[in-house]
Amino acid sequence: MKILLLEDNKRLSNLIVDALEEKHYQVDLFDNGKVALEAIYNGYDCFVLDINVPGMDGLSLLKEIKIMDETTPSIIISANVDLDTIKEAYHEGCNEYLKKPFYIYELETKLDKLCLKTNETICLPKQYKYDIKKEILECPKCEEIKLSKKEIRLMNLFVKSSGKIVTFESIEQYVWEGNLTTNENIRALIKRLRKKLAEDTIVSQGGLGYKMNILKEK
Repeated sequence: MKILLLEDNKRLSNLIVDALEEKHYQVDLFDNGKVALEAIYNGYDCFVLDINVPGMDGLSLLKEIKIMDETTPSIIISANVDLDTIKEAYHEGCNEYLKKPFYIYELETKLDKLCLKTNETICLPKQYKYDIKKEILECPKCEEIKLSKKEIRLMNLFVKSSGKIVTFESIEQYVWEGNLTTNENIRALIKRLRKKLAEDTIVSQGGLGYKMNILKEK
């Protein structure tokens, strides 16, 4: 899981980074909102934002994030306990508001719930399954199917998009982590992943992008 952390308190940010990296999360740390703004397209699974930071405050950055992507969860961490500020944070689309000081365990728990989802296994057509936490694709006739790093990120993008259309732009931002690519490269990646899944699991959406057929649990 890849996380953008905006926090200018060095002691707290070091504690957060150490704890999350111990859980094998990738954490990109920023202490300036304007600098963080330039990185929000780099394929993050969650944004953890302090409000009072130099350059651009966390709420302003949150607004920009939600314009770009409504699906990626965000957590506000702040010593500000003013009710109006808390209301504004939720109004702008934050999923959780953690008041400082807090236990790092609280943040870890909220990240797990938001990003790993309650259901760790996603059911796909023809009895295929995808384990979100282990990032493993399973088919009924074999134990697991090996996925490349980009195939894993593409699977995770489909899962977090909850059956919505995943556009070429969002694939570029998330799977290529902000690096430029071409639609031809994206189509080639889709083709490779399709070969590892049942037919009609990934469906083209009229040139706009793709949608994954995720089955509801019984």
